[in-house]
Amino acid sequence: MQITAFWRNVRFLQALGQVVFVLMLALAAGFLYANVSTNLARQGLTVGYDFLTNPASFDIGESYISYEASNSYGRAILVGLVNTLVVSALGIVLTTFVGVIAGIARLSSNWLISRIAAAYVGVIRNTPLIIQLMFWYFGIILQLPAVKEAVALPGPIFLTRRGLYLPGFEATPAFDAWKIYIWVALASLIVIWLIFRWIQNRYDLPPPLWWYSAYLFLPILILWVGFMLQPEPPLKEMIPELAGLNFRGGLRLTPEFAALLFGLVVYTGSFIAEIVRAGIQAISRGQVEAARSLGLTTAQTLRLIIFPQALRVIIPPMTSQYLNLAKNSSLAIAIGYPDLFSIANTVINQTGAVIEVIVIIMLSYLSMSLFTSLLMNIYNSRVRLVER
Repeated sequence: MQITAFWRNVRFLQALGQVVFVLMLALAAGFLYANVSTNLARQGLTVGYDFLTNPASFDIGESYISYEASNSYGRAILVGLVNTLVVSALGIVLTTFVGVIAGIARLSSNWLISRIAAAYVGVIRNTPLIIQLMFWYFGIILQLPAVKEAVALPGPIFLTRRGLYLPGFEATPAFDAWKIYIWVALASLIVIWLIFRWIQNRYDLPPPLWWYSAYLFLPILILWVGFMLQPEPPLKEMIPELAGLNFRGGLRLTPEFAALLFGLVVYTGSFIAEIVRAGIQAISRGQVEAARSLGLTTAQTLRLIIFPQALRVIIPPMTSQYLNLAKNSSLAIAIGYPDLFSIANTVINQTGAVIEVIVIIMLSYLSMSLFTSLLMNIYNSRVRLVER
């Protein structure tokens, strides 16, 4: 057997090309870094991150982790990052729901529903997001009545210019004893998934449909055992009640957070609606006719036949919209929500560390985008059509 010389081997040449490309990128990055460092040194400036340990000396209006003005700049930036992650995660979940509903409504046979959905998509998609955020914040939320004249909704939910008040939960003294049951219940879901995956790989068949009820009943069984051994529940419900000049108890969404979340969901949901509509229309009409010939209802046809196939078309562009939502959250600075970009601007103004803080911002948004892309690519690999 004749052996091909390594310099003629296609795989070797491909690997060599990639190595050369990476080396060129590294040399270019090193050249840019040396150039920036030289120019800064000429002006008496140095690049360093020692300032992150200095006291921030400014307050943050909203934080999901403990923070005081005496904490460091690093802690302040971390608060902004957590605030951005919270609004992005909630926004992705809610915008998926809004986009799917609006996309299906666009294809509804009901004239009124389809026209309302089309108007929603047309108006929202063609209006700048920052204008919408300012509209929801200054034009809607800040125009709500004061606390004592709050708009009461079922739940109970109260709308005021100070924010949105919702029922919430508070940990009881027995919460620490409940942690073991909660962790075991979550671990059981992973174990069930691994078992089902092994069955599918071993027998090349999915488990029977009724087996999937284990995802529900096994965690419930574990928590039921917890109730038998720990009579006191881990959480207690807190209902917002008017006490003096404000509501006490429950969960409060600040006006800034509520306006940002609502604006991002409404705006991104309009784009996802068109993605969903296009994905559904990409499926052959014969699929619908075949489902109807089998006696499936419209809802069953959509859930069992159309939507699983449409996901192969929907997932890639939907991933891009999720990334856009996370990056668009930086517009929160226009309505005063203390996200990563807003707090980073304050740090820059106080320390003058422009390059260092910009690098932190870039790496933070890049990490969020890469993590979101990773999760969506994993899911996309599971729903895509694989030819054999």
